[in-house]
Amino acid sequence: MQKQPGVITLMGSGELTTTMVEVHKELLQRYGDSAQAAFLDTPAGFQLNADHISRKAVDYFQKRVQRPLSVVSLKSVETDQPLSVEQAGHRLNEADYVLVGPGSPTYALRQWQQTRIPQILVQRILAGGTLVAASAAALTVGRVTLPVYEIYKVGQPPFWAEGLDLLAAFGMNWAVIPHWNNAEGGNHDTRYCFMGAPRLQQLEAQLPAGTGLLGLDEHTALIIDLAGNRAEIRGMGRITLRREGRERFFSKGDTIPLSLLRGEEDNGHDMPAVAISVEEATPLKPDATDEVWRPVEELTDQIQTLLAADQVEPATQALLELERHIAQTREQLQERSGEGAAREALRSMMVLFGTRLAERPASRQSCLAPLVESLLQLRVKLRAQKLFDLADDIRDNLQHVGVVAEDTPEGVRWHLKA
Repeated sequence: MQKQPGVITLMGSGELTTTMVEVHKELLQRYGDSAQAAFLDTPAGFQLNADHISRKAVDYFQKRVQRPLSVVSLKSVETDQPLSVEQAGHRLNEADYVLVGPGSPTYALRQWQQTRIPQILVQRILAGGTLVAASAAALTVGRVTLPVYEIYKVGQPPFWAEGLDLLAAFGMNWAVIPHWNNAEGGNHDTRYCFMGAPRLQQLEAQLPAGTGLLGLDEHTALIIDLAGNRAEIRGMGRITLRREGRERFFSKGDTIPLSLLRGEEDNGHDMPAVAISVEEATPLKPDATDEVWRPVEELTDQIQTLLAADQVEPATQALLELERHIAQTREQLQERSGEGAAREALRSMMVLFGTRLAERPASRQSCLAPLVESLLQLRVKLRAQKLFDLADDIRDNLQHVGVVAEDTPEGVRWHLKA
């Protein structure tokens, strides 16, 4: 009897955080206690910490998901032994559950396209397996792939690279964009996987005919159940389906008929497409009443108020408290797509400290200089008018508060008493 196809799960980020623990558990349940789960390390293969990322994944599955996870290592086709490349393909072919995550999508594609990995992944899904592609790996599965590093880090003009087009094997034509609601830029637009609205507009104009944008918010999963003919949303954010300037949004708990993902109109669906530009679209921001986010706003307000009142010591204490709060709630902030905004708030407060302190006099003498020099100029005028008693009163009063004025051939000089 022919097996039914399995599941494609796309995650915007957070594949190894608390948000996705139950998602991994649920997806693995269909394979029973003997499920073979594998982590493919190729996207991060060029990074010096690639093995650390793999160990983190294994540890996460052991402690949080409570399932074993093996590492299928294929870091570089150029440097790995041919036997190792063949063994990686063989091990993937035996896996029920394949997880692929962070790194560079274009690097991963260059490696995989020299192997049978793309065909193996499709075959595993057709045979009932599950592919979980998160973050960089999610970028690779569509018709085209966003070269994030090349555009955002190197500064190349916006362009698309050829993708695996794995989704096409199941009737879907999308360019997948994780980190859709990213807010790490703080004071600049990093939505749409760090592209921002202006660059996404250029990219959208370059899409192949018929290809849409499938946006995945951070800490959000789209679970495409091919046998069940539907998809479900899990996690913190939304899924955005965008074609020809029109968008549909789906949130946690929503179900999407597979016909929509296959580009077929579904007039009975209660979520019609809405015309909206990428500039108008706004990410889900942290809730000001949230107990994790609220202290960030309260402490930044407090720091600004204290510095405006020149209360440097308590402002410093508030700054340290802000740093401590961000460090202690890092994972919760990540789940709210708020870590970048929180760190930007911390950086802004540090800059404000520097600006305020630079404006303060460097010494007691610098602080007194405007007042003392004005009084001494007045003393010179009084002496010119032969009002010597008043001029002497100014000198004596200054000396009384520790300022010594001396008449010299070059003019009046002053200093503070030792």
